[in-house]
Order: sequence, then structure tokens, then C-alpha cells
Amino acid sequence: MNFRRIMAIAVVVAGGFWAVAAQAEETVIWWDFLGGGDGVRMKQMITDFNTAHAGKIKIDATTLEWGTPFYAKVQTSAAVGEAPDVMTYHASRIPLAVSQDILEEITPDDMSKMGLSASDFAQTTMGAVTVDGKQYAVPLDTHPIVLYYNRALLKKAGVLGDDGRPVGMGNKEEFTATLQKLKDAGVEFPLGSVTADGNFMYRTIYSLVCQQGGELLTGNEFLAGDNAEKLAKALAVLQGWTKAGLQSTYTDYPATVALFTSGKAAMMINGVWEVPTMTDLAKQGKLFDWGAVEIPVIFDKPCTYADSHSFAIPKNKGKEITPEKRAIVLEVISWMDKHSLFWATAGHIPAYRPVTETAEYKAMEPNATYSTLTANMIFDPKSPKAGVAGPIFDIMSNYFVPTLNGEMDPGEAVKSIKEELNSM
Repeated sequence: MNFRRIMAIAVVVAGGFWAVAAQAEETVIWWDFLGGGDGVRMKQMITDFNTAHAGKIKIDATTLEWGTPFYAKVQTSAAVGEAPDVMTYHASRIPLAVSQDILEEITPDDMSKMGLSASDFAQTTMGAVTVDGKQYAVPLDTHPIVLYYNRALLKKAGVLGDDGRPVGMGNKEEFTATLQKLKDAGVEFPLGSVTADGNFMYRTIYSLVCQQGGELLTGNEFLAGDNAEKLAKALAVLQGWTKAGLQSTYTDYPATVALFTSGKAAMMINGVWEVPTMTDLAKQGKLFDWGAVEIPVIFDKPCTYADSHSFAIPKNKGKEITPEKRAIVLEVISWMDKHSLFWATAGHIPAYRPVTETAEYKAMEPNATYSTLTANMIFDPKSPKAGVAGPIFDIMSNYFVPTLNGEMDPGEAVKSIKEELNSM
């Protein structure tokens, strides 16, 4: 074989190699904190994405422990340039992340490249991922608390409406009367609540504060003005239900779910993320006829605490994301939001409005029923001390549990909470 032919073959082989290299599959390193039913569904979405992008993009996903362990690992990893390319992030934790300088800004140009617009999302939800006018994440969902209920038990007590939903949802007196009728009908626990975990009960309590037009943080002061009184009123209502035997006492999270699914509790306040639990049990023939609705209006107006699972891009120190990798990550985020109808089967309300406006979503129950609450949401205050597993949660939790279970006066509890929050 002569030299020219050898060189020609070499050029063809090299050209083929570089052509293949140019088309090599890109890997996106992904971290999330999603376990349980929604974790199963997110894994399916990742599999679907990888199938649809075979040979082009592959998500390499890792699920880490929810809460403080996840956020601590993100912070330390970003500091040494070892954070992932994209990650799930609670909207409530974004102010702290911004103060730590560990998140990339999501620019208007990024949104345009993803084919997304701020108008595609609820204003409250977009506000939760924005700090000082800059956006730091793309919302995937809204995950509020809702009221789950057992239709058979409610019907037996005469508190199930013709529409198949609970009656007496308009004010404190009405809802308390509904709970009492359930008790009088022999229901062991009219309402199941996670009264042994103040971190969880914060969601219910803050909802009731908001229903009075209250807020936790005003400027730099916690519980300013009459907000302390509004918090005390919220605690007094919940304590009253406990003392009257209308609400479960010292019940942790698993026990609360068990009380409801076993039929011992007629209703339960819990997150929408428990919808998969109910759906899966019902499919197996192991659950009664159930539903879920927006929590009752106890005070002046409807309001429900919510948070948002969102997608964020970490700011890796000394290893900044390249424009090419950023474009790929944006494609991943865009695909997940635009295909979030399946994510709704995890109980969450998709943040991307075009999904919730589809006929498929409007036919999805109970999601479509409680989706109305997105017009009545309150997120955590914009503070580095707020958010999932944050210090605000911890301080308030210490006082919520004894108060809810009738061992501490609501006014005294709030006085101590206010002092500790403002001394942080």
C-alpha cells in the first residue's frame, strides 16, 4: 500500500472519529431530594427524557437526603466546584442560597431560550424564586397543604355535600361544627394533624395567619404590629380542636397518614405529595373513596401556605458552567416543565400554566379541584433565615408542639417566639 493511500485512509478514519466525537452524548449531572411517590415519578420523567434524547443528552441523576443534608452538601460542593449541573431547589431556600452566592441567575435570555415566559407562571410563584429583581430558579410546581377526606365517614356524619365535598368550610364556627358532628358520629379522630412536628404544622399555622391578613416578617422585624396577635389566634384555634378531642394529639407524620388511610381519621391536613399514596392504595383496592380540597377558611379570607420545587443552576466556584453546557441544562429544565403533566400525578400543581390549562389536567382529580388555591397562596418571607429546614422553622417548632397539644398558652408561646426570632 503506497504512502498516499495510507494517508487517505488516515484522513477518512480521523474525519470519522472527529465526526463521532462531535456528536458524543452530553451528560448532565443532576441532584434532587425527591423520595417516596414523587421520587418514583421524577425518576420516570428522567428516564423519559433520556429516551427522547438518546445519543444527545443523558441525565445522570442522584437523589440525596431531603432537607438540611441536601442543602449543606450543595453549599460545600459549590464552594469547591463539585456541585451538579442542575438541581432541584425549594423556592423558600433561595434567599439563603443567594446570600451564600451559590446560585446562577436565570436571565431573561435564558427564559427566552427555554421558550418560557414569566407570564407562564403564577405571579406569586415567580416572586418566590426572585430576589432583588433577579430570578434564580425556574419553578416546576406548587406544593401546598390540602384537606384530605373520607367520603364515607363524612356522609355517615351528614357533613358531605351534594358535590361530594365537605360542608362547613367557610369559617371557624362552621368547620368546628363539622368536626364535632364527625366526633358525635363515632369517628375516633375527626381531623388528623401532624401535631408532634412543629416544622410541619408551621404550614397550617402560617396559612391561618395569612387568612387574617397577617405576615411573619415586616421589613426586618418578625411578628411586628398585630401579627403576634394573629399568630396567637391561629394557635388558639388549633389548640381548641385538640382540647375538644377533634384533632389528633402528639401525632408524628407517619402516624397521621396511617390514621387517615386506616379510616380512624375522617380528614387530614397534609401536603399534596401524599396524593400518590392515596392513588396507589386506591388502585390496589386498599383505600376508601377519598378526595382532597383547599383547606377551610377559618378566618377572613382563603389562604394556603405553599412552597415550590424549582430547578436551579449552582454557581461552581472555579469551575463556571460553559455556554455550551448551560444551553444543554436549559434544554433539560425546559423539557421538564413542558412535560410536567405527568409530574402532576405526584399530587403537585404544575407551575407552568399551559400544562394546567390542558383538558388532561382539568380532568385530573383531585388536583383540578384544589388547584384553585394557587390564587390564594402565601410563600415564606424573603429571608435567609426562612425556608425548609431553616432556623425560623426550628425556633417556632419548639413552641408549636406543646401549644398545639394544650400544654402551653398561645399568647406566652408567641411572646417567646417573637423574642427568639428577633434575637437571631
